[in-house]
Amino acid sequence: MGWWHIGTDALASSRFVVSPLAEACAALMTLHAGRGAHPGERAWLAARLPAYRARLAADPVDALLVRAAIGRTWNADFLTPTPLGEGEPSFEEEVAAVREAEPGDAVPQLEVAVGGPVPEPLRRAPDLPRRMAGILEWVWRETVLPEWPRRRRVLEADVVARTALLGRGGWAAALDELCPGKMRWLGDGRLQINTRDYPPRSVEGARLLFVPVTPAKGWCSWAGTERYAVTYACQGALADVSGPGAPQALAALLGRARAGVLVRLESPASTSQLVALTGQGLGSVGRHLKVLLDAGLVRRRRAGRSVLYDRTEAGTVLVRAAREGA
Repeated sequence: MGWWHIGTDALASSRFVVSPLAEACAALMTLHAGRGAHPGERAWLAARLPAYRARLAADPVDALLVRAAIGRTWNADFLTPTPLGEGEPSFEEEVAAVREAEPGDAVPQLEVAVGGPVPEPLRRAPDLPRRMAGILEWVWRETVLPEWPRRRRVLEADVVARTALLGRGGWAAALDELCPGKMRWLGDGRLQINTRDYPPRSVEGARLLFVPVTPAKGWCSWAGTERYAVTYACQGALADVSGPGAPQALAALLGRARAGVLVRLESPASTSQLVALTGQGLGSVGRHLKVLLDAGLVRRRRAGRSVLYDRTEAGTVLVRAAREGA
């Protein structure tokens, strides 16, 4: 298994960051795979995949580059640069790291990703990092940017949930939940990154970043010995930005917006998470929660610094009856 030795300073200075470039890279990987992990992702693919395939069909070298850079066990390093972890950089600022990668390093990195020689057209191409930056710019502009405000809210809500889990169970609990089945805290400063047979790495004195993305993709990266990053997929309801719809009868009873909040509370969620999941404003969500609380359909409890809401038994019975009736 691959694991990192994380010093106490690195763990103390670690942070969650939102990266537009990471979201675009994960979107590219999803388009490349052509498979969605949940209904929201499948709907997004159905709308975006034809244009993506037409884009690559128009440039065979780009198509070869994507196939080579997204490896089964490792991605080409210039595709997924490690975020800086400072401020809130734009996509344009972040993609510069791809464009400005050393062209002479691209083919060796692709050879690692594919596990062997790369096709001759790629060897002859003069500037593969710049070409990859162009692909990512297209993916960002055509497939991510139109819904970036909503995706960003989902990512921010995920960070809130992870921070609450950190407050309740410490780093061991928070890290075990990032990539279930792959990542876990081993003790003695050791963090298992994946189940593959990679040599251990020391993260002593480095900056450790955790980067959520909404597509069901994840990877790790590092920039020398200064920064390490774990990019992980939002889990559970947060991952599916389409979410379950409110049954018609429940919407007629409570109003569609309020019913949407109740349906989303199958598992505990904060107000900010509900804003991200429903697309409603903060004030609207707050008013709906107050009505549902007064009616005894939801309850609230504090988890660290967060206040989480979930359905009561009465709320669950009401949602179940509406679904069965439908």
